[in-house]
Amino acid sequence: MITGELRNKIDGLWNAFWSGGIANPLEVIEQITYLMFLRRLDDAQQLKENKARRTGKPIESPLYTAETDELRWSRFTDLGSPEKMFEVVRDRVFPWLRQLGGDESTYSQHMRDARFTIPTPALLARAVQLIDDALRSTSTEQDTKGDLYEYMLSKIATSGQNGQFRTPRHIIELMVEMVAPGPQDEICDPACGTAGFLVASAAYISRVHADELLDARQIQHFHRSMFHGFDFDRTMLRIASMNMLLHGVEQPDIRYRDSLAQSATDDAGKYSLVLANPPFAGSLDYSTTAKDLLAVVKTRKTELLFLALFLRLLKPGGRAAVIVPDGVLFGSTSAHKAIRRKLVEEHKLDAVVKLPAGVFKPYAGVSTAILFFTRTDSGGTDYVWFYDVTADGWSLDDKRTPLLPETKLGPRPAAKLNDEEHAKNNLPDVLVRWHKRNGSERKRARTEQSFCVKKDEIAANDYDLSLNRYKEIVHAEVEYRPPAEIIADLERLEAEIQHGLAELKGLLP
Repeated sequence: MITGELRNKIDGLWNAFWSGGIANPLEVIEQITYLMFLRRLDDAQQLKENKARRTGKPIESPLYTAETDELRWSRFTDLGSPEKMFEVVRDRVFPWLRQLGGDESTYSQHMRDARFTIPTPALLARAVQLIDDALRSTSTEQDTKGDLYEYMLSKIATSGQNGQFRTPRHIIELMVEMVAPGPQDEICDPACGTAGFLVASAAYISRVHADELLDARQIQHFHRSMFHGFDFDRTMLRIASMNMLLHGVEQPDIRYRDSLAQSATDDAGKYSLVLANPPFAGSLDYSTTAKDLLAVVKTRKTELLFLALFLRLLKPGGRAAVIVPDGVLFGSTSAHKAIRRKLVEEHKLDAVVKLPAGVFKPYAGVSTAILFFTRTDSGGTDYVWFYDVTADGWSLDDKRTPLLPETKLGPRPAAKLNDEEHAKNNLPDVLVRWHKRNGSERKRARTEQSFCVKKDEIAANDYDLSLNRYKEIVHAEVEYRPPAEIIADLERLEAEIQHGLAELKGLLP
């Protein structure tokens, strides 16, 4: 967890970048990303050197040679003056970083067009000091690196148009907890942004399946073949790669790809789990869109094409948890109906979790829902579970301030919530009731916050998946009284008031 002191230092560094002429929050994070990567390379080299000393053998695949040793983090940060450090980093470290080819990981690939844009020696020195301060404790370094990066990424969400890259962390954690990824899964986010879903999945597996990760073959899968993320923004790819690294995943598959394009059709049926918050708005040119997706749903709407893509990416039995705009649930076009019918009739639609409209504020007020489904190719939908989330623990205005203490936020709060607190944070209840969806939840009345609906009823309603289509609202009964009776009562009340005032005046001296 980020301490108040460290949080203040990050805020101060952020303001220093801003006043130093770097106003784009993505560029700020990118520059800090490069520095954290350089520190990671130095740490990795130190481990190789320690191993060589213990075994008496030469260093295996050294990252630095005798000629480049002075480019290590521990060397240039110890030069004594910010001006000397600035000169070395600008003129020697970054050119070397762009040519780094010994490591074939995604990190080195995404660093090949690295640019150094920190404008002054003083700002570089301040950034270097912050990173060293944050990561000095080796016992908690992994968690601190991750929390530090998460806090920086959270600042994107308050920076206007770049906010679309970030799904709120507690919503991501809810989705991951509900799908419960396992150590054998291959997990994909085809619109990964900063890799929030992949990071949360890695954290869940590390926590829940720690024993399985002691197996050498399993840990190899965790680091090299479990996590896959695609995006067509190279800045996002660098940030996503570093985010994964700082959360303990050594070589995830983070690649440049337009997931809806015809050229991206070589991984059908590859993944067992898809987690995503794809782009909502936008239309595509038919000529550049994958033909197999258009065969599923003839549309230019990206949110519908992504649903077709998720089905294509999943292997039979694979499951998905994805965020969609409300229009997907009830849209009346033939494309909307076709993709909903496919989910319900040809696969297994598990759940629709309606989110409050303010979840993505301040940068978007669109109403959204989470769809949970399993690819079966043979149907299987019997009931669909609905949950109406009315509160996620934060205010639903542009400020998005927490409504509860930190110990009572998120889907797995440290402290139990009472009824009043549940009204401010529904997420723990979502998780509890999700696990009862095939049992007691089927008996819940449709006046409740969650309930189940039979497939046949959904089909009879043109596969409408909007919760309000099926939710029942109890109206309080109001006794009817003739107007003359009401007027007479009001006149009697007025007379009593006048009489009371008269008596009060009589008591006054």
